[in-house]
Amino acid sequence: MNEQPVLGNVSPIIPAGDDIEKAIAFYEQQLGFTTIHKEGNPLKMAIVKRDSTEIFLLKNDDKHVAEGTTLRIHVTHIEQLYEEFQAKGGEIIHPNRQLETKPWGMKEFEILDPAGVCITFYEPANL
Repeated sequence: MNEQPVLGNVSPIIPAGDDIEKAIAFYEQQLGFTTIHKEGNPLKMAIVKRDSTEIFLLKNDDKHVAEGTTLRIHVTHIEQLYEEFQAKGGEIIHPNRQLETKPWGMKEFEILDPAGVCITFYEPANL
């Protein structure tokens, strides 16, 4: 049997600032994630999940690390996700990074989480 390895989903570990509860609330209430694990007393780490995306939130109050952290999440039906986030007020959507089709063939938009981490949601455009 000559099975080829297959890479699966990426589960990034990102800085969540010094208040993990605040980060969890943002991911649950604004982005629709569910917390599947918490660790530490006081809380030092949590795992949030939505569909196949898992994100590890790690206590880290170094603003420079957070602001230097970016990740991309592939989405199916990105227009509906964009509308979902807009219906929650739309403030989480980066004002200069609203939904648009990029020259590299992706429809995408960006949000900033409370710690300053930039998350790009993207879907290949049907060109």
